[in-house]
Formats: sequence, structure tokens, C-alpha cells
Amino acid sequence: ITALLPLYKRLKMNPLILSGVVALGAGVMNLAPWGGPTARAMTTFNADSSQLFNPVIPAMIAGIVWVLASAFWLGKKERQRLGVIELEEHIQGFTEHAAALEMKKPQLFWFNLALTILLLIALIKVWLPLPILFIVAFAIALLVNYPNPEEQQKRLLSHANNVLIVSTMIFAAGIFTGILTGTKMIDGMASAMVSIIPESLASYLPVLVAITSMPLSLVFTPDAYYFGVLPIISQTASNFGINPIEIGRAAILGQMTTGFPLSPLTASTFILVGLAGVNLGDHQRFIFKWAFGTTIVMTIVALITGAITI
Repeated sequence: ITALLPLYKRLKMNPLILSGVVALGAGVMNLAPWGGPTARAMTTFNADSSQLFNPVIPAMIAGIVWVLASAFWLGKKERQRLGVIELEEHIQGFTEHAAALEMKKPQLFWFNLALTILLLIALIKVWLPLPILFIVAFAIALLVNYPNPEEQQKRLLSHANNVLIVSTMIFAAGIFTGILTGTKMIDGMASAMVSIIPESLASYLPVLVAITSMPLSLVFTPDAYYFGVLPIISQTASNFGINPIEIGRAAILGQMTTGFPLSPLTASTFILVGLAGVNLGDHQRFIFKWAFGTTIVMTIVALITGAITI
């Protein structure tokens, strides 16, 4: 974004398109099993990616196609507004500092690409538990890219703060879920919810969860939704004879996936609008319909492929 923003300003393009397209792409890709929402859902349902994520892959692909089509449409409309602008000077700002470039080890690009593809295949096929696969791939990448122990330590320290925060959050969420389950609070709340849901609408619960998942990103944090709300909904679904895993699949179609780059409850949103230099409210109004459209498209495909059912 920091590299593209000068170009947008030079061409007098609407920076909301920059923040919006980034939001759409990041939202769909956040469905990946190593992303926060899907990882939380797998933890809640005690399921692996083959059970919860793999059936949603066709829907995710459809979401990517929708995002590309949306970006094309937005770009086409902006080009009609601006016309063709000839730049007299070469746009600067796309060169990187030599030290930063060296840190990325460009000479090992093909090795790192092959390792990444192999890891992705292993994650989707679940050859080993996800944590083990990440640990093994990380160890190989670290040793090959940074054989010097001092360089290794610098790389580890640069990410230490984020790791500690996420680890603490996961432990706290696990305690919260354990309290709800052990005290039977989830069962009680599920029973109350069952009593107010008409039986005629019970079979539509996965679809209702999918459709409401994206807007609920504006209200619930990922922890509150996946560790607090989702267990209640899944227990309610079980009482109606619906596979709880379908509720998890429905939830990740929008809640903090397509919805997280618009939510005021995530730091990523503020980083995005800050880098793009746009107002949060303007960003939300501009891209909400496109993000919600992504969820609708993925929900339709999920229904067609049987990832969720009616």
C-alpha cells in the first residue's frame, strides 16, 4: 500500500479503491486454515482442516473470482472517470533498500517457493497436524535462509512480540471456552435459543449463520464470536439434528474473514485505512456491499457443493 499510494495520488485515483480491493483480497484469503477465524473454528469444534476447511475450498475459489471481478469493475469505472493519463516522469517509490532486499534472500526465491507450495499441499492434505507441519517448515526455512545463528536470532526477535500476544490470547480463549462448557452454560443458552427458533426455520440455520456472519464482524471480536457465540449456535444446531461442523463452515464464510478488514474491532482495519489515508467510515460504506457480496457468492457455492445444507 505504501508503494502504491504515491501512484494513486499522482493519478488522482480514489484511494478508497486501493483500501477496498486490499480488503476484499485479504478477507477471502483469511479463510485459509492457518488464518485466525478458521483456526478458532477448528479449535471450537475440535476438528482438523480436512473436516472444516477442505469442503469450503470451492466456495473460497468462487470468492477469489468474485474479488477479481469486483476489482476489474472498480478499475474500469475509475478509468472511465479519469481517462488515460500520460506520466511525464517515472514513478518512484517501488525500489527497496538493499539491506531489506538482502534480508528477503532473493537468491533463494525458488527454494522458498517450492517449500511454501509443499507446505500448502501438506496443510490441505493434513499429512501431519498443522502445528507440526508449520514447525518443520519453519525450521527448514530458517536454517536454509539464515544459517548464521545471529541472523536467526534477529529474525526470531523481530516476530517475538506478535507471537507472545497471540499465544496469550489462545490460552485465554481456551479457558473461556472451558468455563462455558464445564459449567453447562452453553447447554443452557442453546436450550433457550432452541425454544425461540421455529422448527420451520431450523433447517436454514447454516444459511442464516453464513449470511449474518459478515455483518456480525462489525459487532463481535473473533474471540467473542468463535469461542462464545459459535458454540451456542452449534449446540442449537445439534439439537435440531444439524451437523455442527456445517455451522463452523458457514461462520468462516464471513465472520472476520470477508468482514475483518471493515471491522472497527481489529487492528488490521486501522492499519489499512491509515496506510491508504482514508476515513474508516468512508472505507466501510464504500466496500461493505462488495464484501457482503463475496459472502453471498461463497454461500451459494457452499450450498451447491454441499459444504452447508438446507
